[in-house]
Amino acid sequence: MQETPFCLSVGHLLSFTMSDSNSTDFTNPSTFILLGIPGLEAAHVWISIPFCAIYAKAIFGNFAILFIIKTELSLHVPMYYFLCMLAITDLVLSTAILPKMLSIFWFNSREINFSACLTQMYIILSFSVIESGILVAMAFDRYVAICDPLRHSTTLTNPMVAKIGLALVLRGAILILPYPFLARSWPYCRMNIIPHTYCEHITVVKLACADISFSSYYGLSVAFLVIGMDVSFIAMSYTQILRAIFRLPTKDARLKTFGTCGSHLCVILVSYIPALFSFLTHHFGHNVALHFHVLMANMYLLLPPMLNPIIYGARNQQIRVRLLQPFTHKWT
Repeated sequence: MQETPFCLSVGHLLSFTMSDSNSTDFTNPSTFILLGIPGLEAAHVWISIPFCAIYAKAIFGNFAILFIIKTELSLHVPMYYFLCMLAITDLVLSTAILPKMLSIFWFNSREINFSACLTQMYIILSFSVIESGILVAMAFDRYVAICDPLRHSTTLTNPMVAKIGLALVLRGAILILPYPFLARSWPYCRMNIIPHTYCEHITVVKLACADISFSSYYGLSVAFLVIGMDVSFIAMSYTQILRAIFRLPTKDARLKTFGTCGSHLCVILVSYIPALFSFLTHHFGHNVALHFHVLMANMYLLLPPMLNPIIYGARNQQIRVRLLQPFTHKWT
């Protein structure tokens, strides 16, 4: 990646800081400065418009899903419980980054407290792992419902769904717990500028005046472990689902079920591919433009919360009927 003037100035500042005699105090900074999208500062206000629209749709869609499932007793079944978990996770993820991002774009409010930065980092990473696990649980639910429907009600009981949900939360919380502790343990120079819209893990620890290899390797290990295991389970589930679909007796049934599973797979691809791309470019993609990387890092966190209510909710007949009920009554 070619060095921009910003990168050069940051490099000179870092060099000056590290060579600034023995009086340099290697302590944790009180605040970090978030730059937003480096190189596109002049367009921040315009860029905020689509991001704000995405956030508004995500908030409305996920709250609508939660409200409909809570009030409709017929939807109190495992598939919709998992959908509620997904909606809550999406609300947390989008709210963890959008308000601060918009304050940068609209009010030039770039400072973020060091502890708040680490908290934001932990929330984003832990809930990303939780969401990945929920997608696996939903794929398993669809596998049992389609491939072994007679055992669905006895396999995925309400206590079992609660245990799965708790296990997913504990997995995300425990796997990500070392991230903020490691980031807090590193000594930092006077350099506290983060070229990003939020406190992304590797972007923060790269500011440390120490060997961050352990943080880097741990991050790579967790990413490949989570994505590798979860994608493998999802792939196995949908392979069995597709085999069952092609054994259905009528063409209409095959097309209907295939359309539903196809839309689910699209959401899964949108969730994993940009996330994996963003993660790998941090470690190996030295020729990727910084502003492109920052945009991708935001999109993989913001697109799924907007798309999930549409794919899993609005395309579902029971939720769609319940959502449109007030309008149809008024029209009648």
